[in-house]
Amino acid sequence: MINHPVAQVQRWVTIHQLDTDAQEDWDGILEVLASTDGIDLTFHDDGTVTVKWEAQESDEPTAAAVAEDQANLWEAREEEAVPF
Repeated sequence: MINHPVAQVQRWVTIHQLDTDAQEDWDGILEVLASTDGIDLTFHDDGTVTVKWEAQESDEPTAAAVAEDQANLWEAREEEAVPF
């Protein structure tokens, strides 16, 4: 979820524990994220967690990179569309 191109551009994502994630693993991931400088966590009542991170100089997307990410996102959505 965090590596998704849209999340990388906006520098935030809401994550959730999968049914296949052990509670110990989920807690460990959240502990690592919470202890990492530049990352803010917001815990929601439904169990989801919004992860926000600060832009690093090398993380600043160029206009070309943003355009490419948007094009890739549209392609992925078109491929997922169900033909009628």
